[in-house]
Amino acid sequence: MHTHPGRGLNPAEAVDLLTEARARTLLLVAPIESGDLIRQHDPLMSPIVWDLGHIAHFEEVWLVESFERGPDGSEGLRGIYNPFENPRAVRDRLPLPDPPAALAYMAEVRARALVNVMRMDPGAPDPLSRDSFAVRLVLQHEYQHGETILQTLQLKQGTPYRAPRAFHHPDPVLDVDGEAMVRVPGGVYPIGTDDRSQAYDNERPAFEVELPPYRIDRAPVSNARFLRFVDEGGYEREEFWSAEGVAWLREAGARAPKHWERRGGEWWTRTFDRVAPLDPRHPVCHVCYWEAEAFARFEGKRLPTEFEWEVAAAWDPATGRTRRFPWGDESASIVLANVDQLAFGTAPIGAYPRNVSPLGCYGMIGDVWEWTSSPFEGYPGFTAFPYPEYSEVFFGNEYRVLRGGSWATRPGAVRNTFRNWDYPIRRQIFSGLRCAADD
Repeated sequence: MHTHPGRGLNPAEAVDLLTEARARTLLLVAPIESGDLIRQHDPLMSPIVWDLGHIAHFEEVWLVESFERGPDGSEGLRGIYNPFENPRAVRDRLPLPDPPAALAYMAEVRARALVNVMRMDPGAPDPLSRDSFAVRLVLQHEYQHGETILQTLQLKQGTPYRAPRAFHHPDPVLDVDGEAMVRVPGGVYPIGTDDRSQAYDNERPAFEVELPPYRIDRAPVSNARFLRFVDEGGYEREEFWSAEGVAWLREAGARAPKHWERRGGEWWTRTFDRVAPLDPRHPVCHVCYWEAEAFARFEGKRLPTEFEWEVAAAWDPATGRTRRFPWGDESASIVLANVDQLAFGTAPIGAYPRNVSPLGCYGMIGDVWEWTSSPFEGYPGFTAFPYPEYSEVFFGNEYRVLRGGSWATRPGAVRNTFRNWDYPIRRQIFSGLRCAADD
């Protein structure tokens, strides 16, 4: 659904968006048995029942307590749903509610939140209410946890998750040369945004950066391209790997992207309940930063910085301005890009011909998050809002930035300026890459 960034939401719009977001969350978890909601399927991920309770608790903080008591009246995230006091690896040992109790908590909080939303003034001077920021904050949080839940379900133990697929990808109609690169002229370019209706604090403020000329892949790296790296011994040849990458490689014992499986001399992939031969036309998925970095070296290239990525996605030389999305300012949808979850997997490169930037880069929104070489840092003039624990506590070289969203990303949680971040070792995320090179 359209989240109408840049302006306040009227009460009916806010209620509709919150209702739709909750319906999607419940749709994703409906096929899951109670025991699988409680079970921790991998130490990297939470029990799904924790995610459900955390979604409700976050909403309680920002649409109930902060509204009723003022922005300083809430105690913030606390108890079993405080993610900093309770990291993922220990959440299965918390006194979590059973699934019916978690769902009841979600419903009870939602009823209280909707009363406040109906009275909220998007023209109020306080920054939480102004332009409906608090509503969009809660929306994006639920959207993002939906993607997190899907990551967990891809790792699910036992019987595979029966994905409720609702549509199929269109056939490729655009012949994208996966080996081609786009040249971006050197110059001074705008980065980030000053939007305060939807953008997170780490996307703000807008500023300018000077970049030398560079080249960037026209399309994300395909399975076919990555397969060459695998077949030519890329996982055994340490010359392609950084010292940190070699350490990860030795510990992980990886020989291919996660969820690739060798069967009778051919590679197969698993996506939830479907196992199929590797499709060379799709973007590679489930690679960590070290794998992406090594592949780029294998091709004689490198990973782009996040600023190079954003310029390639957003800059329009014809107008001298940036776009909110590669195709323009129209919000993301399943017509424009492979987003919004319900196809449950990547699409062949070329299936969404309008998903191209003014500079000629294809597929920069949706399908797979793309690793960049940039550590996660605040922009010049960064100010934490509405709380430091969203972005600021993660700043530093420990994390790498990913851009562009994936097939599992809701349209309201992706845009050219959106910054995701994760540890370089993470492969459970729906992540791929595109390469860059000095010009």
